[in-house]
Amino acid sequence: MPTSISSFLSPSDVFLDVGEPDKISLLSDLARRAAPSVGLSSDVIVTELMKRERLGSTGMGGGVAIPHARYTGLKKPFGLVARLKPAVDFEAIDNMPVDLVFLLLVPAAAEGDHLNMLAAVSRRMRSREVTQKLRTLQDKTIFYKLLTAEPEKH
Repeated sequence: MPTSISSFLSPSDVFLDVGEPDKISLLSDLARRAAPSVGLSSDVIVTELMKRERLGSTGMGGGVAIPHARYTGLKKPFGLVARLKPAVDFEAIDNMPVDLVFLLLVPAAAEGDHLNMLAAVSRRMRSREVTQKLRTLQDKTIFYKLLTAEPEKH
């Protein structure tokens, strides 16, 4: 059974038109936003995210990035999504700036969870139709519903 995005992303963790000048400022801002929900300090969150980014950018191309890391002491998987205005350089694989960022924080002990979460988010964000709509929506509720909608079975 594939992981659903709504199992780790709540409507209150959708942020539209976040403005940060660069990747490090952006990750720090997202860590500050996530910290109260997960019971970790923003410093701990950003340190692990930066360690992961040093292994290779989590910018997957097409203006989308999925920064993620695993944390000891985290009780359950957590997601946060931000649409950026303006887009920032994320050293993505296609060298295009990023304007849709999906932050994933995963418990260290949850072996397969983070791969399932990454797969769920990448499948959804790979749809050009979905990402184009996410770039234009002004209502957080509709943004959340589009992001968490289960793809139709054919």
